[in-house]
Amino acid sequence: MIWRWFKVVAFGVVCPLGYFIRLIQDAQSRHRARYESRAARGITLLREWLSQQQKAQFDHLCYFEVRGSDSGKTYRIQHGVSANVIELDCDGRPKMGWCFVPVGNLVPGDVMLAQKIALETDERTALAVARQFIVPPLPSRLPTTS
Repeated sequence: MIWRWFKVVAFGVVCPLGYFIRLIQDAQSRHRARYESRAARGITLLREWLSQQQKAQFDHLCYFEVRGSDSGKTYRIQHGVSANVIELDCDGRPKMGWCFVPVGNLVPGDVMLAQKIALETDERTALAVARQFIVPPLPSRLPTTS
């Protein structure tokens, strides 16, 4: 009850608390809409650079695989902005994780495109700046429910 009558000084003007909260919520909504628009454009650009096989993987599994330019190793780039590059062994199982991102506040599609281009054109340099991380092994079989 008391909050209804509470007044807040904002921008040198006394205004009701509800009005001030609405201003903040409106600003958050505009920020979220701009981010979602940037994210959609990032994914659109990424898809333009993917091969047909990579597009199918990405659409179905939310990741795609690339071949390293120097070693010929296979890397899985998962949807995300960090810790999303996984080196695969010869059987397609996760072996090692790599974390490298371009400079700047980029959306996932732009980051994944930069990672794809880096691995396919200059793998050695990309991995030189990357941080390794251990990838948990996949379960040998699915758990059973009793």
